[in-house]
Amino acid sequence: MILGFKTELKLNNNHRTELLKHCGVARHAWNWGLALTKQILDHNQANPEEKIKFPSAIDLHKWLVALVKPENPWYFEVSKCAPQYALRRLRTAWDRCFKKVSGAPKFKKKGKSDSFELDGTIKIRGTHKIQLPKLGVLKTSESLPQITPKSVTISRTADRWYISFRIEVEPTDTPKLVEVVGVDLGVKSLATLSTGEVFEGAKSYRTLETKLSRLQWINRHQVKGSANWKKAQSKIARLHQRIANIRKDTLHKLTTYLAKNHGTVVIEELNVSGMMANRKLAQAIADMGFYEFRRQLDYKTKLYGSELVVVDRWYPSSKTCSDCGVKKESLSLKERVFKCEHCGFECDRDLNAAINLKNAASHAVSACGLVSADTARMKQEDFSLLANVSKL
Repeated sequence: MILGFKTELKLNNNHRTELLKHCGVARHAWNWGLALTKQILDHNQANPEEKIKFPSAIDLHKWLVALVKPENPWYFEVSKCAPQYALRRLRTAWDRCFKKVSGAPKFKKKGKSDSFELDGTIKIRGTHKIQLPKLGVLKTSESLPQITPKSVTISRTADRWYISFRIEVEPTDTPKLVEVVGVDLGVKSLATLSTGEVFEGAKSYRTLETKLSRLQWINRHQVKGSANWKKAQSKIARLHQRIANIRKDTLHKLTTYLAKNHGTVVIEELNVSGMMANRKLAQAIADMGFYEFRRQLDYKTKLYGSELVVVDRWYPSSKTCSDCGVKKESLSLKERVFKCEHCGFECDRDLNAAINLKNAASHAVSACGLVSADTARMKQEDFSLLANVSKL
């Protein structure tokens, strides 16, 4: 399977200048192509009888070479791959927009999401060096896999530069300690397993919120564009990166543990965008990183030879008694202990939901790994039937 490898670069001032030049050219090509394609769309909308064919990435690059490069000689100071790949990504963004997968592409600003791509003669020099066209040999913080990547992406986050490329990894079937485990995600605790284990979330934003607010307050009182303003901007960006890194580290440790030690991992399909609509819980939900948890678990289960099962979002895992299967009519968020009026069973709310998720996967799992709402209702009826029979 194909995985992404990403590591930080160790750069001097000359290298940083060259990387900034490449980012600037890539950004200029993107903005030029976006302005041109928007003009073509506006013209086609205003003149339906005289439509102009929407350009491909190759067409955009030909026009860039003929019209833009002669007027901007600094294009020749960087690799030709930077603007070429920028136009490819622009065409891909328009394709996604036309298919209504995402919105229309936007113009890029200097200093925000700076990145560019390179291909050509790329060689790994030893364990911590990589040779790139136009940039020469760059040092990395981590040891590099001994392969020859076809292309690389260089990006900047805060004041740090990273290089990433794709590598092919063979899946490994690790020995599993537990066959099936249910995982209930929450705001109070990041994950509660059906085995009784509880994993706390990083809550990095809540921990560093006061420091971030202080830096943002200082930044508001600086003159925009001044040296102190730039310093404050850099500090804020570094703190945001630290918050994100702490969250990702916690999620990586948890998802690796689940994929390595459990044969089947059962989670519930969460409507994260709908949950974020609750302004009282939006900040706490975003701080947990539910979407990133699902993304990491998806590829790590394939990497370590386990299976991911996603239960339908309408399955009442929290309202159903994991002992007798009777469903409650209502269950408020304040009730942290599940109490069944039918059989007298008491259990932690999240643990009860995790056990129900485990039981749902053991009863019926579709080919795509999704337990439907109908299947969940059938399971409840089976539980109710077993509960009635046990009384006879």
